[in-house]
Amino acid sequence: MILQDARLNVPYNIVSINLPEASIRHLSNLGLKVGSRVELISKTKSSAIVMLKSSRLAFDDSILAQIDVSEDKETIETLPLSELPVGQFACIDNIFAVNEAKRRLMDMGLTRHTKVYLRKVAPLGDPIEISLRGYELTLRKSEAQMISVVKIDE
Repeated sequence: MILQDARLNVPYNIVSINLPEASIRHLSNLGLKVGSRVELISKTKSSAIVMLKSSRLAFDDSILAQIDVSEDKETIETLPLSELPVGQFACIDNIFAVNEAKRRLMDMGLTRHTKVYLRKVAPLGDPIEISLRGYELTLRKSEAQMISVVKIDE
């Protein structure tokens, strides 16, 4: 299957790139190479935006049609930050808040692919304290429920 025909928000692995050597080298410098994991996050008739690690790259159909992909069968187990066990490390996958709430959480440093550590949970479960980017942050349980994380072993 070519990347042009890929579905939105489905992870794919790059199988081959059928472009001139100079173009392949340029894409490789951007991180797009055989074996990379990509995801289409937006698509129009003549272009698409591809999520590669934490970068967004825009390509037109002339490039999308030359990249062969296969669907990534390995699913990543996500859970809300509020359900993470105390003492566990995790990586932020997504924030499902809207508008001002999402902006406020992101301004506090809660962005995709940020490593967090759940330090404490209050006796009644609200609030929770996490460590990220060298500081401690306390969140309401309702805010933590809107943050999707992936457990990581540390």
